[in-house]
Amino acid sequence: MKRLTFFFVAALALVISSCQKPKVQYSGNPLFDDKPLTADPAVLVYKDTLYLFTGSDETVPGKEGFVMKKWYVFSTPDMVNWTNHGVKLTVEDFDWAAHNAFAGHCVENHGKFWWYVPMVVKDTTLIKNEGFAMGVAVADHPLGPYKDASGKPIICDTTANSIPLNIDPAVNVDDDGQVYMYWGSWNEARYVKLKDNMIETDGPVHTVEAKNFFEAPWIHKKGDTYYLSYAAHYPSTTEYSTSKSITGPWEYQGVINDTIHNSPTNHQAIVTFKGQDYMFYHNAASTTGGPFRRSVCVDKIEYDENGLMKKVVRTTTGVPAVE
Repeated sequence: MKRLTFFFVAALALVISSCQKPKVQYSGNPLFDDKPLTADPAVLVYKDTLYLFTGSDETVPGKEGFVMKKWYVFSTPDMVNWTNHGVKLTVEDFDWAAHNAFAGHCVENHGKFWWYVPMVVKDTTLIKNEGFAMGVAVADHPLGPYKDASGKPIICDTTANSIPLNIDPAVNVDDDGQVYMYWGSWNEARYVKLKDNMIETDGPVHTVEAKNFFEAPWIHKKGDTYYLSYAAHYPSTTEYSTSKSITGPWEYQGVINDTIHNSPTNHQAIVTFKGQDYMFYHNAASTTGGPFRRSVCVDKIEYDENGLMKKVVRTTTGVPAVE
């Protein structure tokens, strides 16, 4: 009888213990619904915290066209609990800029944080095509405060070998310290070296050959392989190519994110955080979402045994918490 009692008590304790295990928390997708609306994610990791930089769609429901005037910063220690730090940069922070706060990218170098952003210029003598130019703001911390680092654009319509729509900068500091800026849209991609000061080009603008490229370049490195991901076609999928050099040549590898319902744009950011690989992107699934009212999401990225990226499985649950 004592033995039966012992086993009963042990089994009961096991049941109670299993019931008391904490429930796994997930981020949910979209991350922030529509307060605020977010688009065009960029991410960086700093001191065990992931920082998310986004644009903001302000077009009212039912209207067409992008209305974008400002950029936000969010942070998380665990992929689930997010802090909205509010607007950290606006068009008005650049004396040379007129409007259109499109997709940017923030990178750490020299102990500072450099936020590269495209906007339409005020100076009509710099407008030969669509008028977009790319500048940079700098801060001592990912949360700012940010200020215009040079007082003028780095790339604009009048730059030799620029493109009709100079948007979507992606800046990387390579292993040897050399800085590269990629950008592109309307089926054309470019890269240029930047000087160590992070605000001037160093040499000519180069043309990038990447199959199906449309816009939104992003480069990350895993092992000794560089991955160039980008929006392809329009409406856009996300596709990618690989190389052993940050400047290519690029070998096409395939699709990693299919077209998105009600959002012809598809803009990704890929990062490793606390041992897991993630892809941030946007969709139009918020309560008031649409092609010009987008919201940032996140799901896992996985690689096969050959180091090739598998297609992202998009979810509404998002990703689980990490420690």
